[in-house]
Amino acid sequence: MRRFFPMAAALTAVIASLLVPSFLAPAQASASHPKPQLANWTPNLTIPTARKAKVWRSPWVTTRPSTALLPSWNVTRMPSGTWLRVHVRVADGSKTSSWKAVAEWRYALAGGKRQTFGTQADALAYLNTDTIRAKGGKTFDRWQIQVKVMRKSTAKKAPIVRNVAGVASTYVSKTARTSKTSMTRTVDLPVPAYSQMIHSGHFPQYGGGGEAWCSPTSTAMVLRYWGMGPQAKHYPWAPGADPWVDHAARFSYDSSYRGTGTWPFNTAYASLFGADAVVHRLVNLRAMEEYIKKGVPVVASVAFARGQLTGSPISSTPGHLMVVRGFTSGGDVIVNDPAGRSNSAVRRTYKREQFERAWLGGSGGVAYVIAPRAKRLVF
Repeated sequence: MRRFFPMAAALTAVIASLLVPSFLAPAQASASHPKPQLANWTPNLTIPTARKAKVWRSPWVTTRPSTALLPSWNVTRMPSGTWLRVHVRVADGSKTSSWKAVAEWRYALAGGKRQTFGTQADALAYLNTDTIRAKGGKTFDRWQIQVKVMRKSTAKKAPIVRNVAGVASTYVSKTARTSKTSMTRTVDLPVPAYSQMIHSGHFPQYGGGGEAWCSPTSTAMVLRYWGMGPQAKHYPWAPGADPWVDHAARFSYDSSYRGTGTWPFNTAYASLFGADAVVHRLVNLRAMEEYIKKGVPVVASVAFARGQLTGSPISSTPGHLMVVRGFTSGGDVIVNDPAGRSNSAVRRTYKREQFERAWLGGSGGVAYVIAPRAKRLVF
């Protein structure tokens, strides 16, 4: 089970208790892992006036022997009837994998789907939803990404792909000693608190409804913190409170994965509103503290078994996302956990050692880092 976004707290607990994967076992100290390596470009890729498509390809990126690559992309414009296709390939020595079709992404769904693709395995690598993985026992030391933008007709305004990124790592989960905090005072960013659970029953066609929307709810919280996101005219169809959460779910839905938790679909969605947004893999909580000190909240992907995250509104989960909004002076983690039953129950504080174990052991430190372009954030 790659990742799981809870349909409801009770269902999460039942499934997790029956199917607890090995990465949910209590973490033990181990040798340090090399820091993940992120590369990004700003191609501002668009389509010439008389054409329907344009391709951009990165140079080969050299990395230490790695086993996983997470791509992401940002757009400044993606009109209805336009879309992009992302391909990645990896190499090891003289061996090069086939190009893997990672995703077809569009904002509006006119004329197609927003989707990831199948495994496309070869002797060197395969695709796991949105992550390129080396075949068992193998590694890669180079990688390359390609983006093709398309439109139905030349009458359509061309899309613009502003930024393309990828983060390579030697792991997809890890154990490590609890990092020592760098905080000297408590910092708690005023990130608005939204519960996914108050959206239960909303639009079950988007991954099962609000009770499964931890990822878009977290993305929506960060966008609203920055004063960004859709305007009221964009969601008259959404019922009830916090309709921007429904909007984020609708426009991050992956029809192949059948859910709203595809990591780069959430950051691509955020980029439409003027954000720089990457799917990153951070080495530990000290790296996250540096963003918090700059006023940047971070969305973290965690997993934990029963009793491993004291104070959580759900007893266990093989995969869940929440917003880290700050740290106490002692290094404990202040979060907005969208699994809280109401907006007032979303803000929580988790013990540092428990949260870091759940984050590094669950996803290998995967994080959405989202900030306005004007902030010129260095990832």
